[in-house]
Amino acid sequence: MLAKFIQQQRKKRNLTQEFLASELSISRPTYVQIEQGGRDLTITEAKKLAEIFNISFQNFLQSKEGIKTIVKVEKKKKQTQKQENEIRISVPQEKADKFRQILLYILKKVGGKPNVGMTVLYKLLYFIDFDYYEKYEDQLMGLVYMKNHHGPTPLLFENLIKDMVKDGDVEIVKSKFYQYPQTKYLVNPAIEPELSILNGQEQKHIDWELQRLSDLTASQLTDLSHKDVPWISAEDGKPLDFESVFYRTPETSVRKYDKTDED
Repeated sequence: MLAKFIQQQRKKRNLTQEFLASELSISRPTYVQIEQGGRDLTITEAKKLAEIFNISFQNFLQSKEGIKTIVKVEKKKKQTQKQENEIRISVPQEKADKFRQILLYILKKVGGKPNVGMTVLYKLLYFIDFDYYEKYEDQLMGLVYMKNHHGPTPLLFENLIKDMVKDGDVEIVKSKFYQYPQTKYLVNPAIEPELSILNGQEQKHIDWELQRLSDLTASQLTDLSHKDVPWISAEDGKPLDFESVFYRTPETSVRKYDKTDED
């Protein structure tokens, strides 16, 4: 039933009824009727919800989530058989370890700010990674980022956070930033990131990004990412291409190009 599916997708993404009602330009009581099956969606409303849930319109109407992306850290274990509705992405263990320490470092520095929840973290990671590639033509974390309605999403994040919570390194806190639901990640005070995994240039770059971006709201960072060529040029639900940073506009470019670079 579509009404139940909509409710499941909303709860899965920690969205409020008020938020979705606002996105659909209807009242909360009217939205509640939709989840209870007492009111049909208009085509415009259905397309909007499919976009918010990052599900194709056809799959949304059929109450299907579509293709599921599975991210696995590479280990010496027998690979399980891939299902038809799955995309499997393997991540080298050393890359996962580096990401873990960088995430701890970021959370230690800015995780306590009231605006820094999951969405802000996603965007900070994205700009740290893609800006570094534009500046130095080299990978810092080199994560896989998918294009969705709210902007670039780092695929390894969800798996890593689960492990960090299980290990007692991080605590997940559900809160609100103004009227919007927010998921925050607080680092165990006894845990310190292993900065030896970073070189001086990498740490300096991360600090620079946090200084210029970490006070922006989720909405501001989402808008900025939506103006960036890697996100604009990617297909919905597909990975962003690091090479596309070299086609950025001045609004998002962080590299000073000279005539030699342009030739």
